[in-house]
Amino acid sequence: MNNAFLLKRTPVPSGNFLISNKKKEVLDAYLGTCVGVTLVDEKRDIGGLMHILLPEPSGMSGIGRVENYARTGLPVFISALRDKIGERGSFKATIAGGALVGPVSELDLSLDIGGRTAEIVERILKSERIPVVKSETGGHFCCCLSLNLSNWESTIKPISVPEDEKRESIDFPTMAQLESAIAKIKPIPQIALKLMRMVQDDSYSMGDMGTEIRKDQVISAKIIRLCNSAYFRQNTNVDSIERALVVLGEKRLLQLIISASMEGFFSSSTGGYSLCKGGLFKHAVGTALISEKLASLNRKISTDIAYTAALLHDIGKIALDQFMDRAYPLFYRRTQERDEALVSVENELFGMDHTTAGGKLAELWGLPERLVDVIKYHHHPEKSEHDPDLSYLVYLADLLMSRFIVGQELERISTDSFHNCLERVGIEPDQLSKTIEDLSEIITNLSV
Repeated sequence: MNNAFLLKRTPVPSGNFLISNKKKEVLDAYLGTCVGVTLVDEKRDIGGLMHILLPEPSGMSGIGRVENYARTGLPVFISALRDKIGERGSFKATIAGGALVGPVSELDLSLDIGGRTAEIVERILKSERIPVVKSETGGHFCCCLSLNLSNWESTIKPISVPEDEKRESIDFPTMAQLESAIAKIKPIPQIALKLMRMVQDDSYSMGDMGTEIRKDQVISAKIIRLCNSAYFRQNTNVDSIERALVVLGEKRLLQLIISASMEGFFSSSTGGYSLCKGGLFKHAVGTALISEKLASLNRKISTDIAYTAALLHDIGKIALDQFMDRAYPLFYRRTQERDEALVSVENELFGMDHTTAGGKLAELWGLPERLVDVIKYHHHPEKSEHDPDLSYLVYLADLLMSRFIVGQELERISTDSFHNCLERVGIEPDQLSKTIEDLSEIITNLSV
């Protein structure tokens, strides 16, 4: 057995680096568009791993967080290693990541954020006379870069490669089984439905809602736990609903109530669509936070609506998850190795994709029409019937989440709508790095 599987594993969030002497531990960076770099000096028993978000700052806004960028952060990483040993050392590097965000043509190379990050990393390493012993960058390849601190081995592996499929065949569900699975999902909590309708109508009273929340001890406990999570990181501890209201404010608490109400619907285990424990819910909340931020930047859509729509966008996976578990290796090969869109593979093998299943579930729950529309069309926003702007916004948030925060769920989003999406949301291709920069704090918290 590989000893690396028995060692403690520590993830390195984007915009950060970790340095260590020799010990029984493995550092991991889960990479999509981000670029990871390991630097090792075996002779002096020191090394580290850096997880880089962007190529370089687009202006003054990036100066406060130098570690986010290859241009400013990598020299800091190199200096920190050399300071530890008091000399230049004999470091060797491994580079990974830098996958494409979307389709890149000769006219919009600015979209190749990962490629530009990798180029800057290579130039800096060359100028510092640090040899690169292994490099795997580009394409749509999502991977995990690991540094084993016990033997200084750097490895690059696809995320969650399934074991060889030993079953001769997989029994795919019938349409009747799919419809039955959707119908059997428990009703949405009334407090969540009430809040969603209030958000839709922009009319809510936190006094009334606070009274309702306190009646449900389970939801109250979930809200307090989420308040203290990395996703909603605060500088002070939250130990009550009253404290949450003071620290977070009405709108954020409203979002947490909806999130806490929905958490129980998403599987907390690994398997099916989830690549890690609770991956589906983590992806939902992360996409919601990115969608909210995008809405605040384009100022066309209510941030509350953007958050709620994105939180719910993948509820169809709740219904299909039980069927995905056995079929996962096949779906993995089709989406990750052959680069096929997830909804296309779902339709071919299940006869229904998660957007259709989600639309049916949303209608069964009686969700507002705008939310049903996003759930149905977040992979094909051009087909939106009621609110195309909201559908495009959630599509972009989902795509960015899948490229910058990888390793949470099985997903492969078609980028056919990407250019239209940028135009609809109001982002020029050459402004994409600035947009990611605006999202950097959220992305860093989500990758913890």
